[in-house]
Formats: sequence, structure tokens, C-alpha cells
Amino acid sequence: MLRVENLSKSYGDERVLRDVSFEMDRGDVEVVVGPSGSGKSTLLRCVNRLTEYDSGDIYLDGDSTTGPDADVNQLRRDVGMVFQDFNLFAHLTARKNITLGLRRVKGLSKEEARSAADEHLEMVGLAAQADSYPAELSGGQKQRVGIARALAMEPKLMLFDEPTSALDPELIGEVVGVMEKLVERGMTMLVVTHEMGFARSAASTVTFLEDGNIVERGPPEQLFESPEQARTGEFLGRLDKVHADHE
Repeated sequence: MLRVENLSKSYGDERVLRDVSFEMDRGDVEVVVGPSGSGKSTLLRCVNRLTEYDSGDIYLDGDSTTGPDADVNQLRRDVGMVFQDFNLFAHLTARKNITLGLRRVKGLSKEEARSAADEHLEMVGLAAQADSYPAELSGGQKQRVGIARALAMEPKLMLFDEPTSALDPELIGEVVGVMEKLVERGMTMLVVTHEMGFARSAASTVTFLEDGNIVERGPPEQLFESPEQARTGEFLGRLDKVHADHE
């Protein structure tokens, strides 16, 4: 479904991504981990062209996302994104945060958009909060609205950019729980996270990114139990300890 070939991106003299290449099949859950500044968020933003990359190619379902015939609006419909800071419209209710895109981008009627929004709010356990404004919601609830908003567009691929990093520890579980339900439903997901419990149990592949390079990539049991690179084991061991301390 997704093929990234020799992706490179620099900001001035700083190279953020260095010839990054990987592939994902339909239904795969790819978890990307790495220290701050390793290029994880930039990678996600390049996949849906929120950030333009310098060189390389990205293909979705075999079609180039940057070729002359590429339709950025269609790409954004096909690739949903959940941000770490929620990105909800403060003046709109939870339902209207979802219906806005459905009406403007997908062209649904008011009734169709409302029905789809309510269906997806129920899916993330927020049916009762449909008329609540973001200021009336907890961080975990805001993030679940963000997930419902992305899902309502019926994307082929979901991107998660550290979706729990802005949450208090006790709220993380409700967002991870929704993500685990998506895994069970076969959603294709590219996830940047430090939640090692999710990486161990839900990922088909874990990628360790550092200094814009893929240091190691493989099944979670390989990277956690017998990594080929010492640096991988050192980093994941530290994350595992932090995760254990939070529990």
C-alpha cells in the first residue's frame, strides 16, 4: 500500500531524513521510534505532503504522491492524520469538528455528515459528547475526537504522530485502546509513539530511526528481544524502563 523510496529532507544545513526507504502492505501496523529530532514527525508529514521533501519518491497503492498527476486533496482523503496537539477547532462542537471536512472535502449533505460523525464518535466512545466543545473535553477525549475525525474520511492509511505525548499518564490508555481497536479492524497504520506496550503487542514492524537514518527495522520481537544493533537495544531498553515506571 505504501512505498517510500530514498526519502531525504533537509532544513537548511540540517539533514532530517537521509535516504529513508521502507514498504507497508495493507493491514500493516508500522511503529516508528527514535530520539527527539530523529526525523519521525517529518517522515509522517512527508507521507501526506504537509511537508515537501527534497528527493526520493512516495507511492500510495502504486501511484506516486508527487508526480505531475498527483492530487493532493485526494491524498489527504486517503491518508488520515492524528496530531499530538489535537488540532481541533475550539469554536466547533465535537460533531462539527468532524462534519466540517465531510461536507467540504467529501461533499456530503448535512444529514449524511451528521450521521457519519455520530457513527465515528460512537466508535471512539464519545457518543455522549457530540455537542461538547473542545474546552469541555479532557485531553484523551480531544484526541479521540481527532481520531474519529480522521476515520470519518474513510482513509486507506492512518498516520499517528505521537498521539499520546500531550496526555496525562492516566488518559493515555483510552487513546491506545481506540488504536488497538483499529488494529483489530485491519486499519493500515503508520505510528510514531513511545508507547512500548502498543509497539510490542500491535505492531507488525518496528522501525528505529536516528539522525534521519533507519538504524534497524523488523518485527517487534526481534527489535525488543534480540536487536542486531547495540544502539537499538540501548534505546528500546530505556523506553521500556520509562513505560514500566509509568505503570
